This record gives sequence, C-alpha cells and structure tokens, in this order.
Amino acid sequence: MVKHVILWTLKDEYSEEQKKEIKDGIKAGLEGLAGVILGLKEIKVNIAPLESSNCDLMLDSTFDDADSLKAYAVNPSHVEVADTKVRPYTASRVCMDYEV
Repeated sequence: MVKHVILWTLKDEYSEEQKKEIKDGIKAGLEGLAGVILGLKEIKVNIAPLESSNCDLMLDSTFDDADSLKAYAVNPSHVEVADTKVRPYTASRVCMDYEV
C-alpha cells in the first residue's frame, strides 16, 4: 500500500471566514472521491490544525499501490476537484508519498 500525504497553506488574502468555507469545500470535494477512484482505499482531509501548526489543512490518503496513486493524479474526477477547490486557493503545497 502507498500513503499520499499533502499539507497546504491557504493564500493570505482570505479572511478567517473565507478560509473556513474554502477548507470545507476542499474537504467535501476530496473526501467525495471515496468509492469513485479505483485503487483509492481511504481519503481524509483534516481542516482543524492546532495553533502550533504551520499549515492550514492536510490530506491523508491510502492507495493500493504506486500505480493506483499515479492513476489518481490524472483521474478526471480528482483533477476537477484539484482545479476548482484546491489550486485556486492554496499558496503552498508539500507532499510525501511512501510505502506502508
């Protein structure tokens, strides 16, 4: 199995209320991919970091294997969520993929 973890920071231009709405949209969009993409075993988005954190939200997902992760990256359902709910609002992205 392969873990795919992403940490995002939202753009500074948004108010706290806007950031909450954006994070809710990202969570709904990404978690809505569960059961839609072959090889995606689990997907969770944490939108409530502690104050000690230096990012705004985290994706924690699990795939059958590296090929499933590659297929997810270009899957039209995933690309739509990324292009409409994630990329327009994020200032930075850090990713780590690893085998478990």
